[in-house]
Amino acid sequence: MADQTLTLTLDTGNGEGGDVVIKLRPDLAPGHVERITELAKEGFYDGVVFHRVIPGFMAQGGDPTGTGTGGSDRPDLKAEFSAEPHVRGVCSMARTPNPDSANSQFFIVFDDATFLDKQYTVWGEVQSGMEHVDALPKGEPPANPGKIVKASVS
Repeated sequence: MADQTLTLTLDTGNGEGGDVVIKLRPDLAPGHVERITELAKEGFYDGVVFHRVIPGFMAQGGDPTGTGTGGSDRPDLKAEFSAEPHVRGVCSMARTPNPDSANSQFFIVFDDATFLDKQYTVWGEVQSGMEHVDALPKGEPPANPGKIVKASVS
């Protein structure tokens, strides 16, 4: 049987960045993986910036407005919390204080952030290209934010 592992590739391009390859984890969060896959295939994430990049913590993106307040036109997702630890390279969904408010925004953890465990939905882990996440311009928001040139699923 062929390997059914799905990956999400974020092209952070423009000569500055490169590909960030994320292994999707439908075993942990099937609804969230389905949403991210649908949005990526529709081009939703293409051109979207990383609007919140905190050194030693995480890089957040997925908001088409670039402000941290936007999302897709789809309904919010029900939480799919797991015991998977928030460690370097883990991809998780951003949300409001309402646990069932994740929509399109996500973050990639720079360093161990296990205080987030069982409170945010882990949906993937970076397999390669973490150096490109590390190189994203820092700030809340960054003066010249890094962006996703193209997101693709394979």
